[in-house]
Amino acid sequence: MAKGEKSWEKRLSGKSDPKAVAFVESLSYDRRLYAHDIAGSIAHARMLAGEGLLTSDEFDQIADALRRISEEITAGRFAFDPVHEDIHMAIEAALVERTGDVGRKLHTGRSRNDQVATDLRLWMREEIDRMCGRLGDLQRALVDLAGRYAEAIMPAYTHLQRAQPVTIGAYVLSFVEAFERDRGRLRDTRRRVNICPLGSGAVAGSTLPLDRHSTARELGFDDITHNSLDAVADRDFCAEFLFDAALIAAHLSRLAEDWIIYGSNEFGFLTIDDAYCTSSSMMPQKRNFDLLELIRGKTGSAYGALVAMLTLLKAQPSTYNRDLQEDKIHVFAAADVVAASLEMTAAIVGGTEFHVDRIAAGMSQGYLEATALAEYLVSKGVPFRTAHGVVGSLVAECEKTNQRLADLPLERLQAACAAVGADVYETLDPATVVRRYRTEGAAGPRQTTERLAFWRRELDAR
Repeated sequence: MAKGEKSWEKRLSGKSDPKAVAFVESLSYDRRLYAHDIAGSIAHARMLAGEGLLTSDEFDQIADALRRISEEITAGRFAFDPVHEDIHMAIEAALVERTGDVGRKLHTGRSRNDQVATDLRLWMREEIDRMCGRLGDLQRALVDLAGRYAEAIMPAYTHLQRAQPVTIGAYVLSFVEAFERDRGRLRDTRRRVNICPLGSGAVAGSTLPLDRHSTARELGFDDITHNSLDAVADRDFCAEFLFDAALIAAHLSRLAEDWIIYGSNEFGFLTIDDAYCTSSSMMPQKRNFDLLELIRGKTGSAYGALVAMLTLLKAQPSTYNRDLQEDKIHVFAAADVVAASLEMTAAIVGGTEFHVDRIAAGMSQGYLEATALAEYLVSKGVPFRTAHGVVGSLVAECEKTNQRLADLPLERLQAACAAVGADVYETLDPATVVRRYRTEGAAGPRQTTERLAFWRRELDAR
């Protein structure tokens, strides 16, 4: 057989143009599916034997050869030939070389269309589990960091303007909540991934007696697909996974943005370990948060993969088209960049220190207690909108005289609102304000401690 000729391809005559071979190949990137392809092939062969389409001896030959191929690929001893355009053909060619006509029986009742759809689902199922594990590692690092600052206070910001006082622990735990939503989305996606398309064939199924349920059970799927046309075309699960990855990247980017801002000289709220900083090639004083900047920048790659996948799907005629070969480029790229960013963020969080004294020294700036003062007036029977206006006027007055609200004498406060009593000054200290938060989920030390206990239990249980 001439090099470049496929034993199974008799419809076309002549040799392929080498440029065409290079253009259509996916072996350079889909080889990472080898273990899943072999697992699916063994399950398919076992089903064929169960239906009498293979003898038990033929099944044993196929399974043994496939396991040896898997071992060789894992060990780096397998010689990939570019003439085999994808991992499926590379493995099948090696199988046929070792077992002859027995190996040629493996593809009975199967197409590369349902084969690759199965392989990709098997890979993605494992990748989701790995990604959930990395999210858990990051959550643990954040919980550990929050536990060190459960009562220390900092300003919270809206519109990047000082808003209200919160505990540092509550701020850090806010990211734990976001990453938990990411984990929930991935687990939900996993349910839709875990459906087996094997046995759908090229598009219409097979006239052979294939037991699709037995194959699905062996591969750990929850169910089979129920329309062969849809099964070979469906890449919704890829788009969904990429959306999940993109949103994880967005949350990582927001954390990175905060840390970069809070680590600047202008803020001075935190420091990260030198292991995760770089220096300048020109300015000797610089200590740059480059790794955080890269985490922020790599978000664009995750977004790009999602947009590319949606674009790939938007004009696909039914059912399978070769365009879908490109799905793996985007899925693998996003998975890799998010995995690396999750691991790096967890490491950075583990080496982060908040400067509690410096933050506390600046808590008198920005009138962080203003909302608490308005709510104090509400507790005295003043309508909230009226209280809002009273406090706003007092803040404007203090800004002109460079005073704090706590600097105003009682007589001035009472002149602004007769409901003010001598106890008003208890609401004018940010450290006191955070202890007065009463609502569940608020950013006070009591709520922070309660949520820390919850997350420690939850993460330990996993």
